Amino acid sequence: MNKRFNRVIALMLGLVLVFAGACGDDDDGASGTTTTEAASFPAGSTMERLQTAGKVKVGVKFDQPGFGLKNPTTGAVEGFDVEIAKLIVAAIDPDIEITFIESVTANRQPFIKDGTVDFVVATYTINAARKLEVDFAGPYFEAQQDIMVKADNTTIKSVSDLNGKKVCTVKDSTSHKNLTDPVIGQAKQAEVTLFPTYSQCAEALTDGRVVAVSTDNTILDGLVANSNGAFKKVGNPFSKEPYGIGVKLGDDVFRDFINDTLEEIYDNGKWETAFKATLGKIPIELTDPPKVDRYKSGTSTATTVTTATTVPSNPPTSVY
Repeated sequence: MNKRFNRVIALMLGLVLVFAGACGDDDDGASGTTTTEAASFPAGSTMERLQTAGKVKVGVKFDQPGFGLKNPTTGAVEGFDVEIAKLIVAAIDPDIEITFIESVTANRQPFIKDGTVDFVVATYTINAARKLEVDFAGPYFEAQQDIMVKADNTTIKSVSDLNGKKVCTVKDSTSHKNLTDPVIGQAKQAEVTLFPTYSQCAEALTDGRVVAVSTDNTILDGLVANSNGAFKKVGNPFSKEPYGIGVKLGDDVFRDFINDTLEEIYDNGKWETAFKATLGKIPIELTDPPKVDRYKSGTSTATTVTTATTVPSNPPTSVY
């Protein structure tokens, strides 16, 4: 009887040791969590370089509510562009440290070309001229150019009403070209004031130096929302502005990776979550994301070149 009892005890102890060993294998020595293998990328690719460095520099805007705005209290940069950038970086490696670098309209292309940033997500309209200097993934969003005026303004109702009036936009922007370009400009007689940022245009509208500000409707939506009722959007858009993610010209592997990531976040709902957490709070109406355009690098005739396309009469106030 004692021998049989001893055998039972020995068997039970053996089972306990086997079970404990199995638990130890699952642990991996890291507080009971399983180690996840890092993604693998082609040798020499931008993704491999960034993963190895553990750091990435992303160009965004710091003064555009809803897209890229530096929080004066926390110092963090917040907005839809910022969230899209985070999702792209997380697809490379969620442990990479991100540094956001202010990239106003005029320095987006130089920053990409000289390596100041690794890529740019900054309300960056894809157009033919820019495609000759940098490459674009996306688009990940589509806006339209519109007009912002003071809330009590009843004289400016369309782009043609800007002729002969003082209007503000940003230097080197597609918005400026859409207004006064000799070929495609739709308000060639407007007296245009140029600043580096749209927040400066809003200040000029406040103090009367200009009577209108013209840029993408989504940017204007953010400025209107932050104006405490001082501004309004005219709501008569006159161009299409597909936003792309800027990378170095010829970096096809990185561009393809970003395009793949965009399509993935469209499908898994992360794009919509980012939209609702940022632009949705302005509020801007949620619609489906635009189709990714995998155009050939270094060309200027791709289908997303839609700058200053006239919108049909009585268009919706926003097409995103």
